[in-house]
Amino acid sequence: MARHNGRGWHGRVLAAALGVTAVATAASVWTAQADPSGGGDAAGRPAASAAGTPGVRGGGAAKVAVTIAHASDRGERGVNITIDDGPDPTWTPQVLQVLREYGVKATFCMVGPQAKAHPDLVKAVVAAGHRLCDHTVSHDTAMDHKSEAYQSQQILDAERMITEASGGVRPMYYRAPGGAFTPYSRSLAAAHGMRPLGWNVDSKDFERPGAAAIVATVKQEIANGPTVLFHDAGGDRSQTVAALREVLPWLKQQGYSFGFPVR
Repeated sequence: MARHNGRGWHGRVLAAALGVTAVATAASVWTAQADPSGGGDAAGRPAASAAGTPGVRGGGAAKVAVTIAHASDRGERGVNITIDDGPDPTWTPQVLQVLREYGVKATFCMVGPQAKAHPDLVKAVVAAGHRLCDHTVSHDTAMDHKSEAYQSQQILDAERMITEASGGVRPMYYRAPGGAFTPYSRSLAAAHGMRPLGWNVDSKDFERPGAAAIVATVKQEIANGPTVLFHDAGGDRSQTVAALREVLPWLKQQGYSFGFPVR
């Protein structure tokens, strides 16, 4: 999600730091263009066997690029729907229902404790053919100013929580809260088979401006690139659900197809 004052709605979660103590890494510059190769084939699959692929039960880390992905595995007319901050017992099922109605697969960027609290929803996301993304433990939008040990704890603890909640399916991407990537966090995520994931279009649904405003934002900004940011947690997401019901068929009418971010 975009930055929303401090640590976001999840607040700070205290945990033991992993790795050696290091000084805070400076905030990284947002990568303007994704690496179109993504370390995978034309369908966005990494060049590795299923036994070593995140997103496959029991898989290990596959080789992925460290650059921040924005492109779609469906090419220039592809769109990546990404859903952040859940899962949530009220809104995630409704989002899943809308996606099912329109035959759309999405990438769900989950916060570790949310996944741990709702493993049934994580499993439902996987069973429906969607992909998982690590969105840290505490949703700390200032983590790019924290130590490498802190960043490691946030990323790897969330990865473990999501993987356990899913029944063994690992996240394929890592999205820093508020885009707070660092060179260290990108490298760490990639080393664990999670491609850093950005966005091109912030629907602003988190601010609840009304479904019509959310739809208008997506329509106006989709020319900026294929990866669109929505949310299924963090408050009342009824406007998001309503907006998706209008945005998804409109995108199809414009000749877009739905895919996943490149890996």
